[in-house]
Amino acid sequence: MDTVAIVMTAPQEMALRRLDLTPPGDSDVVVEVDWSGISTGTERLLWTGRMPPFPGMGYPLVPGYEAVGRVVSAGPQSGRREGDAIFVPGARCFGTLDGVEVRGLFGGAAKRLVVPGARTTRIDPALGERGTLIALAATAWHAISAAGASPPDLIVGHGVLGRLLARLAILTGAAPPMVWETQPARHAGAAGYAVLRPEDDERRDYRAIYDASGDAAALDGLIARLAPGGEIVLAGFYADRLSFAFPPAFMREARLRVAAEWRPADMLAVAEMIAEGQLDLDGLITHRADAAQAEQAYRTAFDDSACLKLALDWRRAA
Repeated sequence: MDTVAIVMTAPQEMALRRLDLTPPGDSDVVVEVDWSGISTGTERLLWTGRMPPFPGMGYPLVPGYEAVGRVVSAGPQSGRREGDAIFVPGARCFGTLDGVEVRGLFGGAAKRLVVPGARTTRIDPALGERGTLIALAATAWHAISAAGASPPDLIVGHGVLGRLLARLAILTGAAPPMVWETQPARHAGAAGYAVLRPEDDERRDYRAIYDASGDAAALDGLIARLAPGGEIVLAGFYADRLSFAFPPAFMREARLRVAAEWRPADMLAVAEMIAEGQLDLDGLITHRADAAQAEQAYRTAFDDSACLKLALDWRRAA
């Protein structure tokens, strides 16, 4: 069994290639992918070659950790059935390319995947490409729902993660947060909260600032906006070393929390919110492209400020 997949062979080098797939076991499912999402955080770092070292990292690799599709074959111990609509957070099922092992640190950008059924999440098939957003929603929920966490009263960045943080914060019953965004094209689309440029906000008593910008140079400016005892939550992904001036943080007795990626409980929680109509995913996918146009699609996702999220369509892939 094989598949067509996007393969990054080096920074800024990618192509659709045909790869062998690991034969499925009793706990695995075979998935025909309909849509996959492009991450403008981690996948941008893979594309530029600035991704910090992680176990399993290297080239060639199949990117992507946001795939949705249908189960076409289910092992007896997979917990899934043929026809199930599911979300797949990546896979490690690929063979070699020109004699070199293809890395599966991510591994979701392919037409067909073999993955343990336990790693998948059932979704409503009516979600379509919006199902690719579930991982980001779970990441946002993981940040907000941590033990002892305060809901954000300031969110930095009005991309998809920032919007999901704002929507989830309001769902918890918290007061609508303020959102900062430097790109005018991204000011639209707020639902029940305000979006400002940082320089237009004079407030300096925020209790909980959630940074979804990925800007490693932003800490000093954020600390200056904290109330005494306030917390900064790093909800983005940062390629550069983080640092800050100590005296302002000392005077505010500032706290710093790193929010890691989602856990299975977070995925189940947001899947339930979506199924019950509480969490709205509309308006977050702004661009779509055929998987055959992957290289141009990645450039659009990374370079076009009007692009919040780009979904790749695999339905016509061979």
